[in-house]
Amino acid sequence: MRKGLFLRHNSDAMKRIAALLGLICIIIGASAQNVLTLQECREMALRDNSSLAASRAVVLQKSAEHDAATTNALPKVTLTATYMRLGREISILSDGQKAALNHLGDNLLTSLQQRMPNLMAAAQDILQRFPELSGLLTAVQGKAQNFADALNSAGQGVVDAFSTDNRNMGGAAILLTQPIYMGGKIRAYNRLTDYSARLAAEQLRAAEEDVLLDVETAYWQVVSLCAKKKLAEDYLAMLRHLEHDVELMVENEVATRATLLTVSVKVDEAEMTLLKVEDGLTLSRMLLCQLCGLPLDTPVRLADEDLDNVSIAEQPLEGDTTLAYANRPELRQLEMATYIYKEKERIVAADFRPNIALVAGAAFATPSLYNGFENRLRGNWAVGVTFSMPLWNWHEGRYKRKAARAEGLVTSLRLDDAREKIALQVRQCRFRVTEARRRVQLSLHNLERADENLRIADLGHREQVIATSDVLQAHTAWLQAHSEKIDSQVEVRLAQTALRKALGMLD
Repeated sequence: MRKGLFLRHNSDAMKRIAALLGLICIIIGASAQNVLTLQECREMALRDNSSLAASRAVVLQKSAEHDAATTNALPKVTLTATYMRLGREISILSDGQKAALNHLGDNLLTSLQQRMPNLMAAAQDILQRFPELSGLLTAVQGKAQNFADALNSAGQGVVDAFSTDNRNMGGAAILLTQPIYMGGKIRAYNRLTDYSARLAAEQLRAAEEDVLLDVETAYWQVVSLCAKKKLAEDYLAMLRHLEHDVELMVENEVATRATLLTVSVKVDEAEMTLLKVEDGLTLSRMLLCQLCGLPLDTPVRLADEDLDNVSIAEQPLEGDTTLAYANRPELRQLEMATYIYKEKERIVAADFRPNIALVAGAAFATPSLYNGFENRLRGNWAVGVTFSMPLWNWHEGRYKRKAARAEGLVTSLRLDDAREKIALQVRQCRFRVTEARRRVQLSLHNLERADENLRIADLGHREQVIATSDVLQAHTAWLQAHSEKIDSQVEVRLAQTALRKALGMLD
């Protein structure tokens, strides 16, 4: 017995030294780790979470679409320019016409000669009678040939004038369009994009609340598992201490090997439980890092993970379903969707109303026809008004308006259904908070009994008046009581978080 007391005293001393070394290691390790509070985790998640970054990009997209919609009522200026290189020149005159014009004088002279043979014969008779007139006749023939050459030159000029040389073609136009009346479509689309931007903002807010709920759940899950890890370590230490006592009792022949084996099995089960808790704690830390936008292997410590008791002194939240109706982003989303479908109905109706716009512009082209056919860049301007209106479409507009109106009705019905579900959710969350607080009171009362039962069992076992199986049952009851206390305290915090979310007050 003295040997057993010595070993027990020595074992207690070793445990104290090990606990001191463990505390030193924890302090050294904490200096290398990030110690995060719940508020810091919330802020990091709102700032660095990847899913929220995508939602913010959608908000920017919808805001830009609204900014673009506001420009639809302003005048638009469009510039268009073209250039083409043609493989063949367009010819206004045929090849025969070109040849005829190039030999216009010769053809005319030949025609005259063919049509006046008598005149030529008479000229020959005159030359025979009066040879001295040959010079005059020769001069007349020369003048006729000069006249023919002049006509040939004029014909060539006509051919050259009709030559287009339009293988290089280019043009440019500047058009200004100012909408005057589009059937109300511009204003409706402007409001629609505004509602879409608000809807995206409410979707971002809902996503932020979901992420915050996940962060707080993961945070308190880590806190719970840290407490359970300490509990499992204490439970394992108590079982090992009991195993050591039973070993001494077996050596002193006051206990059997079967009793020692039973305790050893419990020790193995406690080691397995501790291993599961450690694995769950590692995964929970990784989940919290992912939600906070940190690398999964980031070593983090939580400010509340060393607490023996989770604080539940928070006052119950005030507010009813009216507050939830005003704050919940889901309802705001459905309201924005209702407005959007109303604007869609107006846009559909505007498609079947008159459209009036002011149009002004200038056009330039080469070759140009403003001063004959010229290979020069010349232009013109124009100002006018356009009017368009569908006259008959077999009631297409009526059917489309009915479809748009039905979509808005579906959204309104969903909004009413969402209000009823939110009212039920608020009541359920309040009931959950109340129930969790009652569980805390019951677990604390049960914990006092379990601690006292374990103390009496350990004392009776040392005095050898209580069986080892009863001591094991007391240890199990102690473990269960402490575990229920941790679970109930964490459940209160999670229930309070869920209630804040149900009321729209989580952000």
